[in-house]
Amino acid sequence: MINEQIRDREVRLIGENGEQLGIMSARDAMKLAKEANLDLVKIAPTAKPPVCKIIDYGKYRYELARKEKEAKKKQKVTEVKEIRLSPNIDDNDLNTKANQARKFITKGDKVKVALRFRGREMAHMTSSKAILDQFFEKLADVAVVEKPAKMEGRSMIMFLAEKR
Repeated sequence: MINEQIRDREVRLIGENGEQLGIMSARDAMKLAKEANLDLVKIAPTAKPPVCKIIDYGKYRYELARKEKEAKKKQKVTEVKEIRLSPNIDDNDLNTKANQARKFITKGDKVKVALRFRGREMAHMTSSKAILDQFFEKLADVAVVEKPAKMEGRSMIMFLAEKR
């Protein structure tokens, strides 16, 4: 809230240079802001009494936007990459998929390993968990199991993340 939008009876006022001007009525605070050709901005509405500051509102909004933009720049977005396996995968194919997963994990992404079952393959699911375990063993030096292998529909899914 700025200027006339502030309807509180009394406010704690902070001057344009950050000095405490004490508790006063909102009208008096408004007069002081007008004399300085600046805006009265409520910066802590939940405080008792609310805290208002005499500042240039346009500049204040610009600073907030800049801080948000800086914070967004520093964030690292982790993606979830998916690697699909089948129950009758060969060792060389498994190594290739493991190397691809290693690249994803070292880049900082999480890897979803899905072992997909089709048709009669559903009957031999017990021996298939070994494939996921074997896949993890190849990546044990760089990855940890975030979520262990679990059946979801026609596929067994496991999540791997980077070792900390």
